[in-house]
Amino acid sequence: MSNLDRQAVLSVCGGRGFVVAEPVRELLAPRRVQLGESTEVRRLLPNLGRRMVGAWCFVDHYGPDDIAEEPGMQVPPHPHMGLQTVSWLHEGEVLHRDSVGSLQTIRPRELGLMTSGRAISHSEESPKAHARLLHGAQLWVALPDAHRNVEPHFQHHAELPHVTAPGLTATVILGELDGAASPGSTYTPIVGADLALASGTGTSVPLEPDFEYAVLAMSGEAHVDGVPVLPGSMLYLGCGRTELPLRAESDAGLMLLGGEPFEEELVMWWNFIGRTNEEIAQARSDWMGGSRFGEVKGYDGAPLPAPDLPPVPLKPRGHVR
Repeated sequence: MSNLDRQAVLSVCGGRGFVVAEPVRELLAPRRVQLGESTEVRRLLPNLGRRMVGAWCFVDHYGPDDIAEEPGMQVPPHPHMGLQTVSWLHEGEVLHRDSVGSLQTIRPRELGLMTSGRAISHSEESPKAHARLLHGAQLWVALPDAHRNVEPHFQHHAELPHVTAPGLTATVILGELDGAASPGSTYTPIVGADLALASGTGTSVPLEPDFEYAVLAMSGEAHVDGVPVLPGSMLYLGCGRTELPLRAESDAGLMLLGGEPFEEELVMWWNFIGRTNEEIAQARSDWMGGSRFGEVKGYDGAPLPAPDLPPVPLKPRGHVR
């Protein structure tokens, strides 16, 4: 999914300088962003209070939206570099096309994982005949320097491993949780899991103390380590935990995101992640006038133009809180 903000700003991300090395409970409020004509998203990362959680650097939550009489998601071809995109649905379908020839409909609790590497472009749209409701999350994972120029590729995994406990089903999206490992490719120590809780459940999920974590609330009423987390909000949890207490007041859906704190300092702008302002400027120029990002074939519409770069670039200086 694209960052469609026409006033895109350069964000400085990464570095361990401001990673919280102990357990905290930091509730992040979303910023509302319009995505096309009929989809509004709640952006949790990057946030004024928090730029990254492990390698997770971008989180949008959308829906549930009634799109029965609407076109639904319509995101024209746009570029990415230096990151992975994770498409995750609770309701509806999204049709993915990209410049390496992938064409795939992603359905609820199936993993759509696109590794941009050095350069890729893609589009996302609700199929013409689509379900009434659309509800999901779009997330990005920053690639470390050793892998940020890998060949672009797309993976689709309809079957993912589960971890179960009374009243809890955890689907492992990326990385590993309690011994269950996702088939999706990863390039840093990371975890992403979808947690489905039955009403009245009180349980806990095992965590890695060296990881930093956050929980995104998708639906229902749940308490995370005693904190009520409403749908569309995210609770940052810091590091140093070995387990996470959960309690559901109703049937609830959560996403657990975590990973080792990302050591490298990044520059993120629009749909690009680089290490210098010059890399970002070159990527914008290549998208607007070159062939580096390839062509998305079959999409009925023009590619998305890049916004203007801000006049005063930023230099990496560590993780910004």
